[in-house]
Amino acid sequence: MKLSAFSVVDAFPSEEAAKRDRYSELLALGDAADAADLSAFWVAEHHFQPGGVLPSPPIALAAVAARTRRLRLGAMVSVLPFHAPVEIAEQYALVDQLSHGRLNFGVGSGYLALELEAFGVPASDKRERFDAALATILRAWVGEPVRPAGPHGPEVALNVRPVQTPHPPLWIAVQRKEAIPFVARRGASLALIPYATVSGLDELAEEIRLFRSAAPAGVKVEVAIGVHLYAGDHPARARAALRQYLATRLATQSTFYADKARRDPAHATPEAIEKAGFALFGRPAEVADRLSTFQSLGVDEVLGLFDFGGLPADDVRSSVAALGARWSAQAG
Repeated sequence: MKLSAFSVVDAFPSEEAAKRDRYSELLALGDAADAADLSAFWVAEHHFQPGGVLPSPPIALAAVAARTRRLRLGAMVSVLPFHAPVEIAEQYALVDQLSHGRLNFGVGSGYLALELEAFGVPASDKRERFDAALATILRAWVGEPVRPAGPHGPEVALNVRPVQTPHPPLWIAVQRKEAIPFVARRGASLALIPYATVSGLDELAEEIRLFRSAAPAGVKVEVAIGVHLYAGDHPARARAALRQYLATRLATQSTFYADKARRDPAHATPEAIEKAGFALFGRPAEVADRLSTFQSLGVDEVLGLFDFGGLPADDVRSSVAALGARWSAQAG
């Protein structure tokens, strides 16, 4: 099982937060992940609210690519209905070129009402727009002609295409169990954020079994999950940061976590999420041992949320270094 770093780049207004440079911290997280021999560095796309202040993952990933040599670089996710698909195809193809074939391409349809409304995407249309955009991107990446201006515009072929063929590895993020078979049948890998959607490991295992059973025979697909992680001497700081992080998820109307909190409040508290195993805090050996549980469930990659809820930057970097060293020793 692979261990990676994943940042939603949350930056909620406060006197302390105003003094922090989240983008420098993000680049430092990439450096730490590379030095700790983690598998990949993933970032989320968000707009117009402090729950995520990274509107352009390709720019961040290109910056990290210039500072690293081994680390894979992922979007989790590029929100396809918000953008012209040919522009997305070009931008991420360029990231794959600049990183010499290290791009992981995660996609989604969006879920925050503020963002959907601001981009003029009705919730009822987002699935159709997602499907059309993804089809266009994949065609463009293999050199097929596409129409940037729509069905009546001229056909063009990209003059910048990915290094990886036929295209970079593809993940689709879902938060509804009903969507999992559709991802599997596409032959794409699956990304899940279990703290926001399920109550425990048994429910997560059920979703993974559903995905595996629906995947085409002979097609290699993977399951990645996002989990809050802290390995070090100050787990109380991580618990306080998780509480802040979850409170701000509710403040920004993070749809699926808010639904979970309404539907089953007992399973949505910070304490319940940690008890369920979707937030792992403690000494490096303890956290590494508990990570192994996910491997037994069929998880291929843990996307470690190391920088969350205002956790001090020094704690983030030391946590990545300590857990990365422990995980490498345990795996090797």
